This record gives sequence, structure tokens and C-alpha cells, in this order.
Amino acid sequence: MQKLIAELMRLYLPADAPPADVLTLHVLGQQNVPISLTGGDGQTRAMMIPFRRAKGLEGDAHWLRLCEVANALQETLGLPAPAVSISGGDAYYLWLSLAEPVPADRAQTFLERLRDACFPEIELDTDAVRAPIALPPCLHPRTGKWAAFIHPGMGASFADEPGLDMAPPPLGQAAFLERLESIGKEQFEQVFQALEPAPQPAPQPAPAHVPAHAPMVAAAPALPAAPLAPTPGLLLKDATLEDIVRHLHAMHIEPTFRHLIPAPQRD
Repeated sequence: MQKLIAELMRLYLPADAPPADVLTLHVLGQQNVPISLTGGDGQTRAMMIPFRRAKGLEGDAHWLRLCEVANALQETLGLPAPAVSISGGDAYYLWLSLAEPVPADRAQTFLERLRDACFPEIELDTDAVRAPIALPPCLHPRTGKWAAFIHPGMGASFADEPGLDMAPPPLGQAAFLERLESIGKEQFEQVFQALEPAPQPAPQPAPAHVPAHAPMVAAAPALPAAPLAPTPGLLLKDATLEDIVRHLHAMHIEPTFRHLIPAPQRD
């Protein structure tokens, strides 16, 4: 348990986060504690991106969208691999960690610029980085399912039910986090500036040969021309069962699976 709490503190929690004993009750499901990723000093060092199942859509569309965004963050922007979690309700989350805290307003702007460039269809609250969240692992109060960090290769198996029936092992949760890296200060600033919206030029009189009602096209934010030397991480992809077991064994995790393949029936 101490290892898991230490990893949560290393990656996501502010200095004035709830003490270890309160966090322990939270991750054991004995007390649900909404936690803000922004400290009392107005600084934050983590952001969460939600991918919820859209009304009227079935299947794993929200999972596939998360995969596209996670890969774009790494391959296009050169950011470290994010953590992936299931909510215990109806959503997946990506978790971004900052090596050094930044003002919450700046983190909110960074998140909104990422949204505009990579996932414009997803709505973000105007105080997304300040609002208390259910930090995994924890028990979802409505569904009774567990929110947890997961191996990305297993994400599709949770598309219909993004939650666990049983509490995830703390050491296994810590193992999913211990190899993750935070976004460095220079890297944050470089991406922040690269995603800054281009200034809109002042309207100019239309040339005589161009109709005055011709449409104007706004310039999109400029992305880096090449990846910013991404840190090797686990890009999200379809993984075979052997891939998943090998990866978990490398992290000293003995895998368990919720779904059993039924034996073929005999005539």
C-alpha cells in the first residue's frame, strides 16, 4: 500500500493532498475522498482527460478515441506515456503528470489547447484541473464497481463495463504507475507555445477580383513539425493475451482475468 500511495504522490497529488492514512482508506474502498489535483496554493501538477460513452453509441468507440488521442500525445507532441484508468462507471481516463507544478489557470489553458488540437469533440469543464475527482483505485459510490489503473492493452475488454468487480491489488496498481514519467518543465512550455492559437489578422479589403463575400478560413494552432523526442512508453494498441501476460510478469504482477472462455460443448 505504501508503494501505491508513494506513486500517486509522485505523479499526481499536490503537496497538501490528504495524508497517507486517509488515502489508504480511499484506495481500500472504506472511505470515498474526492481529491483535487490543485493544491491550496493554486498550483497543479496533473490533469485528467475523460472519455465517456456517448449516448446512443454502443461498443468501444470511446476506447478507440482514447487510443487515438494517447498515441497522438506521444507520437505528435512527444509527451510521456499517460496512465490509463477505468472509472467504475461509464468512462475511461487519461492521466497526465507534470514534473513541476504550474498555476491552475495555466494548466487549464494547456488542457484546453490539447483539446482543441487533439480531441475537440470532448467537453471540458472550465475548472477541470481544480474540480475534485475520484482518484483511482477507488470504489464507485453509484455502481459499486472499482475504478482502477489498467494495462492499456486490456482496455477494450472494459468497453461495456469500465469497472472491476473486486478491488485491484495495490502492488499491481503501483506497478502500472512506477515506470511512468512526468512532463518536464521545458517540454510543457514547448508544447504550450506550439499549441497557442495563431493570431487572427485584421480584416483586409478584398481585392477587386475576389468577391467580398468569399469565406475566410481561420488558421489552426501549429503543431510541432516533428515529434519532440518522445520518451519510450507503452503506446496503446491491440495486444495479444501473450503480450499482456508477458508485460505483467515483467512488472511482477500475476494476472487474473474477469472473463473465462467457455469450453466447447460436446454433442
